[in-house]
Amino acid sequence: MPRLVDLSTPVRTGHFRWKVERRLTKGHETGEGQATWAGWNVHAFTHMDSPRHVDPEGFTTDAITPEMTVGPGAVLDVSDVPANSPIELGRLQAAGEHLRQGDFALIRTRWDERASLDTPEFWLHAPWMTAEGAIWLRERGIKAVGFDFPQDHCIRFFLTGEKRPPLPEHVTHYHLLARGVIMFEYLCNMGALRQARNQVIGLPIRIPDSDGAPARVIAVEEEA
Repeated sequence: MPRLVDLSTPVRTGHFRWKVERRLTKGHETGEGQATWAGWNVHAFTHMDSPRHVDPEGFTTDAITPEMTVGPGAVLDVSDVPANSPIELGRLQAAGEHLRQGDFALIRTRWDERASLDTPEFWLHAPWMTAEGAIWLRERGIKAVGFDFPQDHCIRFFLTGEKRPPLPEHVTHYHLLARGVIMFEYLCNMGALRQARNQVIGLPIRIPDSDGAPARVIAVEEEA
């Protein structure tokens, strides 16, 4: 049987960055069964970005088909990168020698094992992608990419109090997403992956005319 690895971060209330509203609209005590209402930013926790997120002319979630977010995947293991350091191009290239055109690239730092998404340390001390690395991924012809860390250095602006940086400083959003590469952010549990290649199932919720959507991301590994 294939081995399934869930790469999705649970949606939790009480997160210091993202407000999650959750309540029961009915409960078993009334004899009506239970129903939960929940709401949060579509760019919180594990989610997919569509190009409209950064480009006013970019396509929205309506245009994203399963073929664009499901398929062969390649794990690029850069988990030896130190905290608070760039992932240099050479390191990424060495980790991605097995990367193929049309792949769903999984950039693995195992950062979720070193810091909790629920703490400032996760955001302030993470490694980050370089513009050169993002361009290299795009030129390799990947169709989608997933990160288990806050991949653009400037994402930390929301904690440091700095003014929001211009789009080109959000290097993966600028060089990948704005050019049609679908992005999945804040994955987790990549340390459980055993194989360099797998099948990735990235299924965003179908929210019409949206710039993103919550997603469930699963890696499928064939038993050796």
